[in-house]
Amino acid sequence: MDDTAEPPPVATLRNGLPDRYLTPEDIASLLSVPLETVYQWRKKRTGPPGFRVGKYLRYDPAAVRGWIAKRKAADDAT
Repeated sequence: MDDTAEPPPVATLRNGLPDRYLTPEDIASLLSVPLETVYQWRKKRTGPPGFRVGKYLRYDPAAVRGWIAKRKAADDAT
């Protein structure tokens, strides 16, 4: 195994999420959904709020945590 390889996102969790901005691939992996689902959420504005850094899409872990909490609360209310 190569020691210089970046650990998978789930291995770097702190309070449930990595301590860095997340990529769409990280979101897909963490939520166990296809990558295309993450992009569809962005297109439909139904997923966690993301932002652009140049041509790259990133997500703030705190915003993702808030989005998950809001979804859980909505599911609990039904």
